[in-house]
Amino acid sequence: MGKTIIEKILSSHSGKSLKAGDVAVCKVDFCFSQDGTTSLVLDSLKRFNSASILHPKKYAMFIDHSAPSPRLGVSSVHKRMREFSQEHKNKLYDVGSGISHQLMLESGIIQPGKVILGADSHTATGGILGAACFGVGSTDLAVALIYGRNWFKVPETIKIIIKGRLPKGVYSKDIALEITRRFTAKGATYKAIEIEGSALADLSLEARATITNMSIEFGAKTVIIPPDRKVLNYFKKMNKKVKPVYADKDAGYERVVEIDVSKLSPKIAKPHTVDNVADLEELEGMEFNQGYIGTCTNGRLEDLEIAAKILKGRKVHKDIKLLIAPASNSVLRQAYKKGLLRIFLDSGAIVLTPGCGPCVGTHQGVPADGEKVLSTANRNFKGRMGNPNAFIYLASPAAVAASCIKGKITHPKKMLV
Repeated sequence: MGKTIIEKILSSHSGKSLKAGDVAVCKVDFCFSQDGTTSLVLDSLKRFNSASILHPKKYAMFIDHSAPSPRLGVSSVHKRMREFSQEHKNKLYDVGSGISHQLMLESGIIQPGKVILGADSHTATGGILGAACFGVGSTDLAVALIYGRNWFKVPETIKIIIKGRLPKGVYSKDIALEITRRFTAKGATYKAIEIEGSALADLSLEARATITNMSIEFGAKTVIIPPDRKVLNYFKKMNKKVKPVYADKDAGYERVVEIDVSKLSPKIAKPHTVDNVADLEELEGMEFNQGYIGTCTNGRLEDLEIAAKILKGRKVHKDIKLLIAPASNSVLRQAYKKGLLRIFLDSGAIVLTPGCGPCVGTHQGVPADGEKVLSTANRNFKGRMGNPNAFIYLASPAAVAASCIKGKITHPKKMLV
């Protein structure tokens, strides 16, 4: 029997032929951490009595979760990161650069066939480029920094085939929420996911990243989209030669799931779990207090363009606070050049520094007790946005923008002309 993509990638990085269930030590191509996890990484390096890291050029730090710093303790973490980077000469993306997952995609570091470890649960986002990207604990990341490798148990693979054509007002976020609904939060625990299909082929790389980003919410260890012409053209523009990895025709899958999106309606994940998904129509008319467009899930340029199309010439409802956070400085600059920022400001929205901010509840938008937030983020657990007594609903940028205009949950197709 042939191999899946993850079996091939881990085999090539171990020097031996591996199948699902095998355990092996594999080479790691790149590591990264962010300001919420880096202190733990550095503490682990101290425990291992390591004065240096093996490949400084293969390690990046990101100040994105609390940027700019909201309090003294965080400022101390940021200082420690800067000092470590200066000493070890590894890359540091400082305040205002943006979110790690977006910057990893923009930088060209993530490439087909590579093994990437990130001390952040949504590292699997990079799977849109055909890489094996794993979110790991800080100790595991420290091991990889010292030795350049780590142990892996090869996961079984589930193939998801997404077919059909999306209806008006329905987006990749709705596909991601539908997959999460079907699988539930633990439906793909420690599985690799391969995603393909005609509907996926129609999506931009930015839209695909929403789906890979949310794969962790139904338990996946990593998710890989086989590189197609869009991916290869992406690297061609960067003048980077890559070696795509594809599954064998006779590869063995734990199961194959087909999803036809032709009749899919906009989805909303209700509090307090991501798999508590309902059709938007079930909640239509519900009032809320705050909207949030951004995060590593939906803070890319395409997401902002979708929101701007709805917000242009309209005003955010007087009872709503709408926060918009670009995923990176590059996205912010492109939004400025395209006139999107003017549209947002004219509508009454609040544009934030590129970064995670409200999503993780560290600053820039913590809701009050009892408030309801309609967000494009990937999680809605109790306390996720900084207040366990608030209620977080997840939806697409289009649904959030349309709802913020009306002051209540609204189907986005009603605002798209």
